[in-house]
Amino acid sequence: MKKLFRISTIPMSLNLLLKGQLRYLNQFYEVTAISGAGSDLEEVKEREGVKVEAVEMSREISILKDLVALVQLYRLFKKEKPDIVHSITPKAGLLSMMAARLAGVPVRMHTFTGLIFPYKKGLLKFILIWMDRLLANSATHIYPEGKGVQEDLERYRISRKPLKILAHGNVNGIDTSYFNPETIAESGQENLRRQLGLSEEDFVFIFVGRLVRDKGINELVAAFKNLASTPLSDHASDALRSLKLLLVGPLEQELDPLEPGTLKEIETNPHIISVGFQTEVRPYFALSDALVFPSYREGFPNVVLQSLAMELPAIVTDINGCNEIITPGENGLIIPVKNTEALQTAMEALYTDTSLYQSLKNKTRKSIFLYEQKAVWEALVVEYRLVEGVNV
Repeated sequence: MKKLFRISTIPMSLNLLLKGQLRYLNQFYEVTAISGAGSDLEEVKEREGVKVEAVEMSREISILKDLVALVQLYRLFKKEKPDIVHSITPKAGLLSMMAARLAGVPVRMHTFTGLIFPYKKGLLKFILIWMDRLLANSATHIYPEGKGVQEDLERYRISRKPLKILAHGNVNGIDTSYFNPETIAESGQENLRRQLGLSEEDFVFIFVGRLVRDKGINELVAAFKNLASTPLSDHASDALRSLKLLLVGPLEQELDPLEPGTLKEIETNPHIISVGFQTEVRPYFALSDALVFPSYREGFPNVVLQSLAMELPAIVTDINGCNEIITPGENGLIIPVKNTEALQTAMEALYTDTSLYQSLKNKTRKSIFLYEQKAVWEALVVEYRLVEGVNV
């Protein structure tokens, strides 16, 4: 059986973004998952039934650490002689594509998810563009996660190689049988609701993801604070429910810190509930009424697909991926990036306009069946065989 190496910078990406996919691929290839060490990598090993290798890769630019990781990857590839190396995150992509090229790996694939450089300025932007160009030059095949990512790769001339979107986009698709509100037991929901101090009358906005600046958390907290303290529009119902904001995800202050005022508001506002990272997010979706996802940049966000599958309308920013999944007025609302006022207005619309909310909710689940997980996995196996020159 041929060897397939799947690589990400941190193990959480393999654990969350590729859940179930590696086990599926292991039927056709001898799969090895590579990332930094940690409990997530061990969980991948146990759940997916694949081999794992720990190679520490810094998410920040660090010449010494990057050189060490490059040498480790090169030695691993020379020893194991994989047939395909396929990476999914920026630093892992750069290092693994370079190492695989030096080691003579015949098929070197990289999937570009959320691009960083379009949102940077000056020297850092220049460096990041050239890093991605070096990555692309070292790869044999390049895959944008969605149309927006493809357009950015073309606009910045990252590569002259053909760019191919697999299936309809997204690295793993959505398991609509798993992300289904009917799979959540009401008894468990009542217990969780009590634990969080929520009542059935509350209108709950939910955010799922890392609590960092680039996810729009500063704007989200400010918009929620304003909405909760400002008189609502004349069309608002007299029977409005209490507003809550549920934050599900880890706080990461090291690389992309939130503003001090945002942190203080999260800690002190009784209507903001932060539960940290959760391996199982479905119960939190089931308690909520709408997703708010004001990110600055994405590739093709799983969270938005998951929320729609759980029948939650979504408020998203006009960025790659989000504006491919959400059709304004059909299954959610789209707002400009970094616009607190627009975010507050959209949140108020869902909160106060019952007919709008119900219209969006009714179309959420049916809007995402294009991205069924099985179709994405099957398309990936077909692509592997194509790039190997195997008849399919």
